[in-house]
Amino acid sequence: MFNLVIFGGPGSGKGTQSEKLIDRYGLTHISTGEVLRREIANDTELGRIANSYISNGNLIPDDLMIRILDHEIQQLKPTAKGFIFDGFPRTIHQADELSAMLAKYGEKLHSVVGLEVPDEELTQRLIERGKVSGRSDDNADTIRKRLDVYHNTTSPLRDYYIREGKYRKIHGLGSIDEIFERIINEIEAPER
Repeated sequence: MFNLVIFGGPGSGKGTQSEKLIDRYGLTHISTGEVLRREIANDTELGRIANSYISNGNLIPDDLMIRILDHEIQQLKPTAKGFIFDGFPRTIHQADELSAMLAKYGEKLHSVVGLEVPDEELTQRLIERGKVSGRSDDNADTIRKRLDVYHNTTSPLRDYYIREGKYRKIHGLGSIDEIFERIINEIEAPER
């Protein structure tokens, strides 16, 4: 199986590039946000526990998120050609747990696609997106806070995957197709 993690700041193009990677490789997309919303909507035991945190404005504890993802992988693995993880991991502890979880199923993480885009460009993209989509979180104050959270939580994770030899730095400026070509060139390059 071919397993990827995609991450980048808010507005970096993770969703757009994930869709292109899914189309090219037939990957199964695992988005933590989508998984949580589905578990809650289906009123599963894990969904009820997750909702008890979310409804009170709290983050899902790592151990609970890992249990939910493990369940998701177990359900999808028989028909999956590989996974693309979006929104997970967000911490080094989660990265360690993802490696252990994949190993449990005889799998490993192939690459981590890091879409690197300057903050000024991310801010502009999100403001433009907000004008089109009407998303209330695409405003200057919220964007600044989201970027701060991203930089504070992702920097150690980026360094972690660089040490692991899995991080693929992708210059995230240019057309969608130019960026996608950079991703393909990086993840299809021989192991380093």
